[in-house]
Amino acid sequence: LSGSLMSLYSEAELRGVAVRGCVQLSLCYEAAQQELQVHVLRCRELAEAKKQRSDPYIKTYLLPDKSSRSKRKTTVRKRSLDPIFNETLKYKLEKRDLQGRTLNLSVWHHDSLGRNLFLGEVEIALGAWDWANTSPEWFSLQPRVTWGVSVVGTPKHPSLDSLLPWLQPLRSLGTGWALTPLAAGRAMPPTGELHIWVKDAQSLIPLQSGTVDAFVQCYVLPDDSKGSRQRTRVVKRSLNPLFNHTMVYDGFQAKDLAEACAEFTLWHHEAFSKHQLGGIRLSLGTGEGWGGVVAPVACRVARPRGDGGSVSAGSSYGLPVGWMDSTAEERQVWGRLLQQPGHWVEALLPLRTN
Repeated sequence: LSGSLMSLYSEAELRGVAVRGCVQLSLCYEAAQQELQVHVLRCRELAEAKKQRSDPYIKTYLLPDKSSRSKRKTTVRKRSLDPIFNETLKYKLEKRDLQGRTLNLSVWHHDSLGRNLFLGEVEIALGAWDWANTSPEWFSLQPRVTWGVSVVGTPKHPSLDSLLPWLQPLRSLGTGWALTPLAAGRAMPPTGELHIWVKDAQSLIPLQSGTVDAFVQCYVLPDDSKGSRQRTRVVKRSLNPLFNHTMVYDGFQAKDLAEACAEFTLWHHEAFSKHQLGGIRLSLGTGEGWGGVVAPVACRVARPRGDGGSVSAGSSYGLPVGWMDSTAEERQVWGRLLQQPGHWVEALLPLRTN
């Protein structure tokens, strides 16, 4: 697979629909409760996700926190392009912590049988907000565009195939990345989603049972919380398991990916336990793993190497971390994702145990 994103997803799935309309909301900080209250009133003239209808709901994050702890959602309003929500989404934090925070609010069409469709979003810099203003404001919904890249690797060892990340940042509006009320406001940096398609694993070494019941687990570090953990289904009794599973991480700014690491681990599933077989780490990290090389195949599966050699830490957001230790091949994949917008990255990478 290479070339355009459109070879995998329809335009509607990839970009939602042609964004239009606006959302009305008010912001209030309740000092007594130490609580930010986002009162979502209504939307007007939303795009049609289906023929003359949408089933919209609203989702918010308090950036830079992109984890599930930061996510809030309204209920779904059926069959309306002018939905009335009249719901309050709440965040517990001290007022001083609002400095440097950004409210990301997006509108989605809920599809119970398929992919939810993006209908537009806004971002508000809370550090610049006038907290004396608690009146409802109208905000124009803004669209997103897509980025991606394409590269193919050739493995010589047991490997994970076709890890295909792509990033969806906001479209540039005027002179900057902006999301403001209908009045003038401050430009905001782009945010978006990281999508990763885990296709398959190849040439796994059989365990004592003669086969493997495999699944892949992923974190986007430094977030190692349960909200960051995603996994594929278990593929039973296969040394070449086909997963075809898409993982989605949202709320990223492009600069965050330079500090992040997508960690994939391959596991054998048992009834009451699991056994790690290996993994890869995609990042721009400059630290080196055990000896700076991939362990031999037999060691990778049968004798995971946790006691040999030292691990040279890389850094993330200026702090030393042990997991920024991507190999040259892994760094190449992540680097091309950031450097060449517009295409997929396809990679077939050898598993390692460090």
